[in-house]
Amino acid sequence: MKSSQDREPAPAVYDHGGGVRSLRVPIPDNPLGHTLVYVVDTDRGPVLIDTGWDDPASWDTLASGLTACGTSVAEIHGVVVTHHHPDHHGLSGRVREASGAWIAMHAADTAVVRRTRQARPERWFSYMAAKLAAAGAPEEHIAPLRAARPRTLPGLSPALPDRDIVPGELLDLPGRRLRAIWTPGHTPGHVCLHLEETHPAQLPGHGRLFSGDHLLPEITPHIGLYEDPDDTTVTDPLGDYLDSLERVGRLAPAEVLPAHQHPFPDAAARVRELLAHHETRLTDLLTLLAEPLTPWQLAERMEWNRPWADIPHGSRTIAVSEAESHLRRLVKAGRAEAVPGSEPVTYVAVP
Repeated sequence: MKSSQDREPAPAVYDHGGGVRSLRVPIPDNPLGHTLVYVVDTDRGPVLIDTGWDDPASWDTLASGLTACGTSVAEIHGVVVTHHHPDHHGLSGRVREASGAWIAMHAADTAVVRRTRQARPERWFSYMAAKLAAAGAPEEHIAPLRAARPRTLPGLSPALPDRDIVPGELLDLPGRRLRAIWTPGHTPGHVCLHLEETHPAQLPGHGRLFSGDHLLPEITPHIGLYEDPDDTTVTDPLGDYLDSLERVGRLAPAEVLPAHQHPFPDAAARVRELLAHHETRLTDLLTLLAEPLTPWQLAERMEWNRPWADIPHGSRTIAVSEAESHLRRLVKAGRAEAVPGSEPVTYVAVP
């Protein structure tokens, strides 16, 4: 498979056939570059799968792309959101304001949106500072989170969805068969959407899968903790993700239409690659845990796409969350355990 750098630049609007097109909506200052927003024709008008980041340039790209598709923002019938992250849900509110469209999301992610809208920014930064301290982060990393912040921040007032996506059920898209597949891991309410219709190019397999961030052709999605200042439930996001991967692999779609990079065939092969990747990573972490380590120390020693010294502040916080999700999986599987009395808590492999 070609790397993303070797591919020809994709057009801003691409027709996938069978009443499905995609728009490349930019993400400002992000190496992913863009979100693929899908436009699905229905008997009541076009429906969007995701909307892109809430940014003026992104909005202009979405609007002009819809015009190139022969429609407009005002004609959008509904918005189906794969998950609550701002590069997917960000423009949903503006689309609804301009068109009266409904917005659908899985209840678990709608709950995240509701809490985000209600929480003060200070509450979030205080929570993150405490979490990082418990993970063994040094004070110089935590200090910026303790500093004064503006009262409002981008992404803290996302649109509240008005419809639930119910796992296993067909969405209300007249003239189409789009079934929701609950795939938690990247977020607690992430969904893939299975278009149960014959592939327009007659490719072998069962329809097409809008995979959001769950299944990407060349990127391993970030699996961190489900952060919630008011929820003390001990979750297992990586375990959720691995279970969800196997569920998607069994669908055997003819083609996967992801939210980033490019469409690809053979979902089952990509699922096998990701399952193998995570098992290798868990095994490597057990080697590191021959000695007791805090989550921060583990993150420092894990392999990333660049040396730890070159990873910026925000990405280090994300890396620690990913290290913690792997630790949760190892502990739940009985392969690692917390060291009693350690402060901050350290973990060690179970012999």
